[in-house]
Amino acid sequence: MRTDPNALYQRDGFYIHDQAVLSPEVVDPAVVGMDAVRGGEYDTGVPPRASAWSPGDDETLLCKIEKPQIANRAIMELILDPALAALAAKVTGAKWIQVWWVQLLYKPSNAAGATNGVNVGWHQDRNYWGAWEEGSELFTAWVGLSEVGTDAGPMKFVEGSHRWGLLQGSDFFGQDLDGVKSEMSLPDGVGWKEASATMPKGGVSFHDCLTLHGSGANVSAGPRRSLAIHMRTDQSRPVDHKRAGLTAYIDDPDYCPVVWNKSTLYDK
Repeated sequence: MRTDPNALYQRDGFYIHDQAVLSPEVVDPAVVGMDAVRGGEYDTGVPPRASAWSPGDDETLLCKIEKPQIANRAIMELILDPALAALAAKVTGAKWIQVWWVQLLYKPSNAAGATNGVNVGWHQDRNYWGAWEEGSELFTAWVGLSEVGTDAGPMKFVEGSHRWGLLQGSDFFGQDLDGVKSEMSLPDGVGWKEASATMPKGGVSFHDCLTLHGSGANVSAGPRRSLAIHMRTDQSRPVDHKRAGLTAYIDDPDYCPVVWNKSTLYDK
């Protein structure tokens, strides 16, 4: 008997789906779109937001581009896929879900010359999301646009860390994972148990904004492709109701679509 996804999510702070959620008909055009955005081509005519990596930057570094969905229609179509929204609602128990930010993540292979800057240090997303009120329900759907095996530098979650509170020492860009871990102030008596988010192409994992996660180098033959789709429930509010920074576009459905609304579904 399969364990309920919501029970696993509540217990561990994450949920890794072991089957593809998105079809090749959805994923393959998004892969083409990812390469277009990485090359500076935007079929919507709108560039992504200012990012840590821009077209023309070092191809051997982790490529992280902010809000690629506003620059490419196929990426937006993936984000709007109803199967992804339905699973997000099932896992989190949310009655209303909005996509409020998206990040394109392209981790090059060591075989292609990538040796530095490709790890993702242990961190809690909440450390970077101060634009939201304390207690806001924020979570991430991490979608694999390529197969993510154990050799591809899969994301790793620390089980139960969503119950440890907001910790000091998060460092997304930290390359020494053991060093980042040693600098973190962990609660007394907690254990550290990691789970790897391996998945097929079109697979997805979900994690709470307080769940510790990071990843190592990609030593597979090809790049590790993914989208980090940041979502929120109706139990979330911007600090002082401001629309700035990470919350600047939440009133614009073309940038930040509502992908699940249980009351609307019941009305149909």
